Amino acid sequence: MANKLDRYEELSRFLRLRREQITPKQAGLPDSGRRRTPGLRRSEVALLADVGLDWYTYLEQGRHINVSAEVLDRIAKVLRLDESERKHLYHLARKQFPLSGTKQANKVTPELQRFLDSQNLSPTNVMDARMNIIAWNEAYCALNGNLAAMSDRERNLVWMTFTSPRFRYIKGDQWEQHARRIVANFHAGYARHVDDPWWIEQFEALSQTSREFRQFWDSHEVLDAIDAPKTLHCPNLGILNFDLVTFHYLNDSNLTVTIHVPHPDGTVDKMQQLLYDYESQQAEQLESSRRV
Repeated sequence: MANKLDRYEELSRFLRLRREQITPKQAGLPDSGRRRTPGLRRSEVALLADVGLDWYTYLEQGRHINVSAEVLDRIAKVLRLDESERKHLYHLARKQFPLSGTKQANKVTPELQRFLDSQNLSPTNVMDARMNIIAWNEAYCALNGNLAAMSDRERNLVWMTFTSPRFRYIKGDQWEQHARRIVANFHAGYARHVDDPWWIEQFEALSQTSREFRQFWDSHEVLDAIDAPKTLHCPNLGILNFDLVTFHYLNDSNLTVTIHVPHPDGTVDKMQQLLYDYESQQAEQLESSRRV
């Protein structure tokens, strides 16, 4: 079993990688010519953030030191961190950030399930803070397979992304972009729950199962999910185009609802056919099981 990741080791890697990505010009410093290492020097980050060099060195080395919110903000500014990366920095440094906690296990109310079912031809799911898909509609299954027949681990979006050939095929050319964003979201969640055995076990399993997962993890990208057009591939029906709509459920902010809205370019008709084929297949399987 892999050793448990340490939050301060993660902080050390994150700061070093981000420091190496900032040029002196971006930081407002004069170009001093050829450098032995990429990006800024530790001394330059310390100077610009108005902290002692020894103190910043200790922080980047992952030593267990206390750091104020004001100092974290100054470091984030020097390293040109966006809001997602700034939140990540706070969590790695063990500082509280105004984000809702994780409640397990989350429940899908009958009202929310009826909403999913009402989406008809729009594949729709609900995920918890661990990116487990905990509810879905028939259209989502028609596209991604019968989730009710999958194990809990197989219904995790990160696991599905890196282990399901069907999911990779459906994503097509957009798979890598999707996979990098999913790993970035998982990375941010791990930082917030690094002492939670579930996150540790999931990280270890993914690292052992997928070389690509570990490669994307080591890049230390920190990205929030965004709503964007999606082009998916169906083996029998070809290209499917959707608008992606996501939002947090008002009654439980740990739940994320995702809706794939089909474009009126023929995708609506294809989804109608796909849903019909899926429902017919499920009916045949049910009838067959009754005969046995």
